[in-house]
Amino acid sequence: MQSFSVSTILFILALTACNRQNSGKTADSKPAADSTVVQPVVITDSVVHDTDDPAIWLNQANPSGSLIIGTDKDQDGALYVYDMKGKVLNDKVVRNLKRPNNVDIAYGLTLGGKTVDIAVVTEREANRIRIFSLPDMKAVDNGGIEVFKGDSMQAPMGISLYTRPSDKAIFAIVGRKTGPADGYLWQYRLQDDGTGNVKGTVVRKFGKYSGKKEIESIAVDNELGFVYYSDEQVGVRKYHADPDSADKQLALIPNKGFTEDNEGISIYKTGPKTGFILISDQGADQFHIFRREGEANNPNMHPLVKIVKVAAHQSDGSEVTSTPILPQFPKGLFVVMSEGKVFHYYRWEDIIGNHK
Repeated sequence: MQSFSVSTILFILALTACNRQNSGKTADSKPAADSTVVQPVVITDSVVHDTDDPAIWLNQANPSGSLIIGTDKDQDGALYVYDMKGKVLNDKVVRNLKRPNNVDIAYGLTLGGKTVDIAVVTEREANRIRIFSLPDMKAVDNGGIEVFKGDSMQAPMGISLYTRPSDKAIFAIVGRKTGPADGYLWQYRLQDDGTGNVKGTVVRKFGKYSGKKEIESIAVDNELGFVYYSDEQVGVRKYHADPDSADKQLALIPNKGFTEDNEGISIYKTGPKTGFILISDQGADQFHIFRREGEANNPNMHPLVKIVKVAAHQSDGSEVTSTPILPQFPKGLFVVMSEGKVFHYYRWEDIIGNHK
């Protein structure tokens, strides 16, 4: 039997302890996925066909009266409205939509001399976007606005709304099932058409596309002025959101470590410039969480903070807010689409854990 000196034994023990301490890290020292599966506080009533994307409307006067708006993606689709307990508000549901895909919310659009909050949804098989006032869910679009008009590739899917801080102008950034290598996204300014309805004017065509799969999920950071979109199986691309900005890609958060598709994008804000970007790893039922502010010497380099597993299955769209809502969500709410025709509501503190 081989013998070892006391100093050698101590060295081996120290090395073993070090290896155990580092066993939760990947080879390049990036955070690994937590094996804990985070459970939702609320699972909504089910839709008829197929949930796809949620949005959160915050009731500024009474946060407990906030609403969750979600798509039921089918040829006989609908835009569902839920309360904070996950119950469908049937009098607000918009039905007879032709494959509604993604939805987003904006606050304070001027229509007929009044400010109105709006929900905007893509209606893929009708090649248009539909716009509804909140919280009553009344149509304010004169039947809808055709998008990608004159282009052979329409079929709108993703949408995100940008409110420009300087003048409060509101823009819809729209993606589609497929498109060109450059100019995949079209940006529309939303304004009163003079009759109290909304019109959309094309102000920009931008965005690179790999051609690998499709671009669906889009998210806008109003305060910092950025738009992020998922070029699936490649990564999340970052551009300036203002249509007057140069069409230059600022960053690519790569698909590294994702099971297959990088999908839904949500932005949680902890301050004017800080927070987290959450990206769905659809095939693994988990979210990769990155620093919103980037690194100190490079704001367009977004480091990975953690990977969190959720009970939601095959999650596509998601949305998050840092506004406290009800006693159940004191630090904000994370809403996630799940297979099973439902949406999940999660506590933010359950998602982020001990990270600050």
